[in-house]
Amino acid sequence: MSSSEIGGCSAENTEPYALRSIDDSMWPEFEVGAVIIVDPGGMLRDGVYIVADHEDEPIFRQLIIHEEKRYLKPINDLYPTLELQEDAKIHGVVIQKYHKRKRTHYNR
Repeated sequence: MSSSEIGGCSAENTEPYALRSIDDSMWPEFEVGAVIIVDPGGMLRDGVYIVADHEDEPIFRQLIIHEEKRYLKPINDLYPTLELQEDAKIHGVVIQKYHKRKRTHYNR
């Protein structure tokens, strides 16, 4: 496995599920209110969008892997990039989004 791939998510639930984006941290790619489909068994690799715990709260960000460290990067520059702790729970990889009848698929 290369340094840009870190394996799959560890999750009890293996069925994809939907969440709604509640802020503008991932704008403009994900508008406020966009529905995202999260795959708990998705492959973690550099650049994928994930839902993970940060300070005991779920957070939706882009996973960045750089020099063996993992970061949670927002698309909106008004929000900070955060380091993903080694013991942080990763809930899954975003595989689709829906907003205003438009559907976008992301590579798995």
